[in-house]
Amino acid sequence: MKNGSNKQYGFHFSQIPFRIPIIDLFAGPGGLGEGFSACCDQDGAPRFRVALSIEKEEYAHRTLELRAFFREFEKGRVPSEYYSYLRGEISREDLVKAFPREGRSASSVAWHAELGHQDLDPRQVDRRIRAATGKAQRWVLIGGPPCQAYSTVGRSRMRGSNPEKFEQDPRHFLYREYLRVIAVHRPPVFVMENVAGILTCRLNGESIFWKILQDLREPGRAFDGHPTIQRLIPKRLKYRVFPLTENTDIPFASKDVMPYIVQAEKYGVPQTRNRVILIGVRSDIEAVPELLCEGEKHVRTWDVIGDLPALRSALSKGEDSTEAWIDAVKSISRSNWINDAKIGPELRAEILSACSSVNGFLPTGGQFMLHSKKPGWMESWYHDEKLKGVCNHSSRQHMRSDLHRYLFVACFGKTFNRSPHLRDFPDELLPKHANASEAVRAGSGLFSDRFRVQLPGIPATTITSHMAKDGHYFIHPDPQQCRSLSVREAARLQTFPDTYFFEGPRTAQYQQVGNAVPPLLALQIAEVVHELITRHESGKSNYNRSRKKPPVKDSLSPKKRNWNITQIQSVVSEFIARLESRGFNDDRLKKELLMTDSLLKKRIRGNMSRNRSVVDELNALLWSRGFFAADRGKSSL
Repeated sequence: MKNGSNKQYGFHFSQIPFRIPIIDLFAGPGGLGEGFSACCDQDGAPRFRVALSIEKEEYAHRTLELRAFFREFEKGRVPSEYYSYLRGEISREDLVKAFPREGRSASSVAWHAELGHQDLDPRQVDRRIRAATGKAQRWVLIGGPPCQAYSTVGRSRMRGSNPEKFEQDPRHFLYREYLRVIAVHRPPVFVMENVAGILTCRLNGESIFWKILQDLREPGRAFDGHPTIQRLIPKRLKYRVFPLTENTDIPFASKDVMPYIVQAEKYGVPQTRNRVILIGVRSDIEAVPELLCEGEKHVRTWDVIGDLPALRSALSKGEDSTEAWIDAVKSISRSNWINDAKIGPELRAEILSACSSVNGFLPTGGQFMLHSKKPGWMESWYHDEKLKGVCNHSSRQHMRSDLHRYLFVACFGKTFNRSPHLRDFPDELLPKHANASEAVRAGSGLFSDRFRVQLPGIPATTITSHMAKDGHYFIHPDPQQCRSLSVREAARLQTFPDTYFFEGPRTAQYQQVGNAVPPLLALQIAEVVHELITRHESGKSNYNRSRKKPPVKDSLSPKKRNWNITQIQSVVSEFIARLESRGFNDDRLKKELLMTDSLLKKRIRGNMSRNRSVVDELNALLWSRGFFAADRGKSSL
């Protein structure tokens, strides 16, 4: 198909007018956008379209642009040239030459720009957003600021080495770029995602999360003193910010923030991934989002990656050949550590069996591999027959000493159905650095599981961008492959379809996959958002609460209450103590908060004007403890 002629493929698919535009900020490789793009009606027609995605990283942007090109075509009518490019048979330039119109459209959708950079004029961002949304009254803003500064490991490293640098890290404030777009463009709905570490992160003694939540509810307040922005913001612009779960059992989080944490493994994602996800709804929209529906069971790692071609690792620091690799693995049976007292007879037998049966003729993989086997789980989601194989599936190089460690860890997992801690390692296999020695002495700690096998019978651990540095946390469960996970295996665990090609060198590919939102989770969020918009347009709200609701006094009558006043007073007292620990000293408001029965009425009516953010925070705490469950439709969160 040449010269951009796409008669065979029907209409220009990206221009379907009824699809809801999506603006994706800090898009990464596009996991959130992929989920929204996959949200379809019963006839298979997409409900959303990514109208603009903004990303600063070069290779992630190239990945976004390629996927935008893919979406220019109707499902099932993607041209053969696209698959030829993924197989390495033609160049990207040749692909775009064959379909120049689609190429230009993809380039306009995926914008390589750094939000918040001094060289990027915010007015340019505003023009691009207005051009992308057009005259659409319904559109959705999605995305999340870069999250490395909020992650638990990132905080411990930065605070330990340079506390002042941590406090001044500009990534703390990139959410303001997201906030500015909300304030200026007033999307009916927004979805914001970030790492769970943001819930416990403090900056200059103040909780970052509650500050962000307060700003999101009243975006204009964050820009007091900025007249250029203020004149663009309606004075009464407000949002209600909702969680998507009813979590009450997350060990690392306090009960008031648990509902904001989405545990991806509960929603069909084959990895244990905790993320904060907020849905903001403009105050003039009465409908509220439904909760995500948990799956019946967790998805196992092997069900998702078990069909992919087996690979051997490559050798670093020396010759890499089939013979050298076989010798490196089989030398394990002659090593001293195999007789260490920590290795019992069952584990030793498993290690020796793996060494004797190792297959040195396995390939090391590549950017594309021919392969006909289909996934054992969600075939229609992952598999595309036209591809005729898999992309981004190559093993990385490992030192001989790491091959010993990897085989030990994989055999340990196979024998004991858990990943070993460093204290379980034979002394000869222990890494020679201070963190490892400390972890062994303590028996636990941040790096006690520095080498971690992904167990086949349960969801994987969190796929992170750390994979770009080494694969020690992501060891393949098959001892005979003796390697860490490939980019494609990590992408499978992140639920990216096999046609989703990651551009750039392998390090950049790992970075992209680790930073992404799982598209399958994003799809479920998209369905919640679409249902919310549909209810609003039809004049309906949740829980059968229409405009003709019962009088407030009836809903508060003693016979109908589903809470205990004494219990609520206890929670309120706890909340006030928490405020005082944060330096809050508004005695009048504290007195009002303790007038519990009055507070309940004002909560239902939503008309308490004094320090709205504090009241909203209390509402969130009460709701997370199980109060007002029957009345979530009028929550002021």
